[in-house]
Amino acid sequence: MSLFAPRTHAVASLRMKQISLDNQSHTIRRLRAKLANERRESTAIKEGLENKAIVEEKASIFQTIQGLQEDKGAPAPFDDEWEEEPEEDPEEEALEDISVGEGEIVNE
Repeated sequence: MSLFAPRTHAVASLRMKQISLDNQSHTIRRLRAKLANERRESTAIKEGLENKAIVEEKASIFQTIQGLQEDKGAPAPFDDEWEEEPEEDPEEEALEDISVGEGEIVNE
């Protein structure tokens, strides 16, 4: 055996340990990045669920109010169906815009 064999073996062993540590550092960085992404996604999901829980809670409260009003015979203001007001006749609007002069007789 030569004089350089133990030294070469020690250098190779240190190099292998350094490679192992580098791999572990890379794995740790990758896992930290993955954890940060998971936390962001979790926060977004949580906020979405809270907003959904608030919307559903509001709907539930409106239904309760509507049910109580119906029990008392009051009209339901939170009805899903909107009633549109009938459109006025354009001729009728035009007649309303005409001013009546002094001394004229107006039959209504």
